[in-house]
Amino acid sequence: MLSTDKAGGERLDTSRGTNQTGVKLYNERLVLSLVRTHGPLSKGEISRMTGLSAQASSVIMKQLEMDGLLVRGEPQRGKVGQPSIPMALNPEGAFSLGFKIGRRSADLALMDMVGTPRQMIRTTFAYPTPALLKQFFQTSLETITDNMTRIQFSRVRGVGIAAPSEMWSWEEEVGAPHDVVDAWRNFDLKAEVAQLCDWPVHFYNDATAACAAELAFGEGGKYPDFLYVFFATLVGGGVVLDGSLYPGRRGYAGAIGSAPVSMPETGKPPKRLIQCASIYLLERMIRDSGGDPSLIWHNNKDWSALGDVVDRWVEQATDSLALAIGSAISVIDFHNVVIDGGFPPAVRAKVVARTRQKLAAMDVQGVAPVEIVEGKIGSDARVLGAASLPLLAEYARHRDLLFS
Repeated sequence: MLSTDKAGGERLDTSRGTNQTGVKLYNERLVLSLVRTHGPLSKGEISRMTGLSAQASSVIMKQLEMDGLLVRGEPQRGKVGQPSIPMALNPEGAFSLGFKIGRRSADLALMDMVGTPRQMIRTTFAYPTPALLKQFFQTSLETITDNMTRIQFSRVRGVGIAAPSEMWSWEEEVGAPHDVVDAWRNFDLKAEVAQLCDWPVHFYNDATAACAAELAFGEGGKYPDFLYVFFATLVGGGVVLDGSLYPGRRGYAGAIGSAPVSMPETGKPPKRLIQCASIYLLERMIRDSGGDPSLIWHNNKDWSALGDVVDRWVEQATDSLALAIGSAISVIDFHNVVIDGGFPPAVRAKVVARTRQKLAAMDVQGVAPVEIVEGKIGSDARVLGAASLPLLAEYARHRDLLFS
């Protein structure tokens, strides 16, 4: 179904279904996406939301039930006619694995169809090395699969990997010896993981993967498009357009950490957001004040013991983030900016509040207003995002399916 945009052109409305032949897969994915976003839905509700005929909605939902992807709820009585039967996602309908590589830790998680982690294994280190992570994946994969039933194993849809881009270029931030960091230059992590399993392997930048988690299981499903910002050792981001994750031509879309955010001093280049708003800077500030920075990597629930150093970091980070957001919304008029990170909810709330205030104080005349909101996934967004990649590839609606 086509609708007219403000420029007078036609665009595809991806929230609507179609009764044309040849689009069965798209309509099935659309139904699954709606159920994921809104919760259990009846065939009548699906028909109203998509524009599909009642018969088409019934056929699609019956097929998804036969495939084990939807399960029936209790009949809803009290209305005229036959009781409606809401259909929900079946947690046992599909599984996926998420492999997250960070600069201080790595995780391997098994996730079910509704986004619940069934198993998660974590390791920590001073800095990541290719050999260490390959061994961790292999042994953790054996542990996880040994605890699965045969049917669950048969329903694994793939492995998603979330890792920082160009790990070898962040020697100073990672704090590892040069030869260790440089080893990443010729290490193909996706290919190495693919040799250790028989499933499809998907690879995304870690912040983009976190954005996928917010889209699939957090607040992101409520927004048609948004800019996503995730605070980790290095701050990064992602982009959602028309309800779909947009990685960009080479996977760098949403690389907000690389955005220049300050006026250059004489003879010096401008700083990037990554150099002004990353959590590794908080780590340095804590160390310089005589504190123990390990707390921020081992306790993502409460940083109150760190004192006012966190407030000072929040002020520094949000000064730069507001500038980066101001630039981003001048290019794409996002409905929302979603902010999350590897910090406690109380810190996230402060970051969101101060960013709102500072953006409101800027002269951004000529751009559409944007609402800055909190993400809901938190510290596990990257590993859950990695695990969501196979499920998104297999089941999420995507307009390109209409033309394939």
